[in-house]
Amino acid sequence: MPIDDMWHLKTLGPDGKRRRSKLYGKGKRWRVRYPGGSRYFRREADAKDFDAEQRLGIASEAPSQRRVGTVTFREYGERWRLARDVGWAVETRRRVEANLRLHLYPAFGDRKVATITPTVILEWVSGRLADDTPKSSMRLYFELLDTVLAASVVDKIAPENACDGIKLGQILRGLSRAPKWIPTEEDVLALFDAVPKRYQALLWLGAGQGLRIGEALGIEEGPRCVEPAHQELHVVQQLRYSPKTFGGFYLSEPKSRSSGTVDLDPVVAAALADHVAAFPPVNIELVDTTGADPITRVAPLLFTTTRGNPFTDRTWSNEWVKWRNQAGWPKEHGGFHALRHFFATTLITNNIEPKEVQRALRHSSLQTTLETYVHWWPRRERRRGIVGALLQSAAERH
Repeated sequence: MPIDDMWHLKTLGPDGKRRRSKLYGKGKRWRVRYPGGSRYFRREADAKDFDAEQRLGIASEAPSQRRVGTVTFREYGERWRLARDVGWAVETRRRVEANLRLHLYPAFGDRKVATITPTVILEWVSGRLADDTPKSSMRLYFELLDTVLAASVVDKIAPENACDGIKLGQILRGLSRAPKWIPTEEDVLALFDAVPKRYQALLWLGAGQGLRIGEALGIEEGPRCVEPAHQELHVVQQLRYSPKTFGGFYLSEPKSRSSGTVDLDPVVAAALADHVAAFPPVNIELVDTTGADPITRVAPLLFTTTRGNPFTDRTWSNEWVKWRNQAGWPKEHGGFHALRHFFATTLITNNIEPKEVQRALRHSSLQTTLETYVHWWPRRERRRGIVGALLQSAAERH
């Protein structure tokens, strides 16, 4: 079905250029003729899209009545390809058609374009990478998907391009940043068996809330950090030690300024309550640098040594090595931070939305979460209580 330029004649003038018609500058420029009628468009791109729809038999009665939200990726992908096919070299035509047919349509073809979300795309990316798809090929497929989805937004088929929040290059580079070792459920339970009851609540904060060791040691009693009634944990500080600068222990903001309020797992809340009942907090005077100006105050810390002192890096390491060895954890990559990886991957493999995992880990951006845990992404769900329920057997052992 031809597309006619109503502003120009088909014949050329003496200068070799197409001559203007009597309609030049008046009304809509582009006409699409099809069996049973014709339509006029101001933009050539719209005319080509409508022409492609007609060829596929999916054109609506009028552009304003297109089936926004109901067009599948395969339907739109073919419209998009055919509308641009004429301007491509032969090799480009073949490559685009093959990549759509073999790599994008099997994953997205039957989905409505408007329902393709970043999570859906991440599932596809992680699945392809797990199947050893070369990075160079992955880039080509992703770029094609990004291009088609961007066009669908312009054509008002989808409200937004789900690829916009995904930087594939950083994800591919992040593969080398993935955790080198992640404990299993049995590994974590073995650690619970090895750690004295006095410090088991620390494990709950690591495996059940994803806290780093400094953040866990910096938890104090009261609403500044823990609010069970609201099921909230406020991660606003970490314990540090600097005799030269602050004369000893002090509180600072969490790593990378990752302060935040996260859901308090009910099982973790119960473990903290049991800990406070068995081992009352110890009031420690220290410097607090989390505010605008450093102040000296008394903090009721939940975790101290048996002598009632905060842990230095050395005293903590001495204890951790004993527990780690007893639990059979590896010497390399078997630190407290492995509990944070356990927490993150447990959420992810239980179908938690990426943004929810980011919030739970208090990462500054979704990209950081994606780069670190790209291999584990599945689907969406609310995360509250998942890790606590998984480790409930640890609570029952002690």
